Amino acid sequence: MRHTTVTVSLALLATALPAVAQDFRFTGTATTGDGSVIYEERHAVDGTCEDGVFRPQQHEVAYHKPDTEESFARKTLEYEASVLRPAVDFSQPTFDENMEITYPEPETLVINWQTPRGDSERFEVDYTPNTVVDSGFDNFVRQNWQSVVARESVEFRFLGPTRGEHYGFVLERVESDRVDADHVVQIRPTGMVVRFLVDPIVLGYNNSGALSDYLGLTNIRKNQDENYTAHIRYSVGTYPDCELTP
Repeated sequence: MRHTTVTVSLALLATALPAVAQDFRFTGTATTGDGSVIYEERHAVDGTCEDGVFRPQQHEVAYHKPDTEESFARKTLEYEASVLRPAVDFSQPTFDENMEITYPEPETLVINWQTPRGDSERFEVDYTPNTVVDSGFDNFVRQNWQSVVARESVEFRFLGPTRGEHYGFVLERVESDRVDADHVVQIRPTGMVVRFLVDPIVLGYNNSGALSDYLGLTNIRKNQDENYTAHIRYSVGTYPDCELTP
């Protein structure tokens, strides 16, 4: 009886303990097709360990040109409501561009975009539970890790913020001669029209569930009319003290 009492007491104590704050730090180097370095991303993710799995809460990204300490663009993501749909604040002062994505009410998001040409765009978008926003794709992959390992496809919606709409996409395993990783997947549009406009994004992950490669269109501008397409290779500086995948 005494052993049972101690076991129950420990279980209650574990339930009462707050989630432990954790850090996840990684860096990405973006290169062109010929290997020239365009910029570096420095990621700092603060979160907690919940049921043995890391849950991000706040994510800061600083973008740096080669050999410079001053950032030329920044992004903040808040995952308070959902790890798939963060609130986003992105600023690229070189082009006078700023974008904010907020969630003023359930199942509705608002995009406020200051464009590089000086115009202001505002979109109010209704979304479904399987809609993914911005870097939420990384958490979406980890949430569906068992499907990734089993080579199963997963359909979802992905927000196109500059168009003020979300579109059908699929996450699926793929072979790539450009990405060398433990697990290689792509996210590609499923709609016929969007498939002609948007190329698939190829992603590499290591066995721990950390992003190792991103190959596709980025959010960093090459000029007023187009963004860079790049291969971003990531290295982890600090892992949290719990698993990245369920």
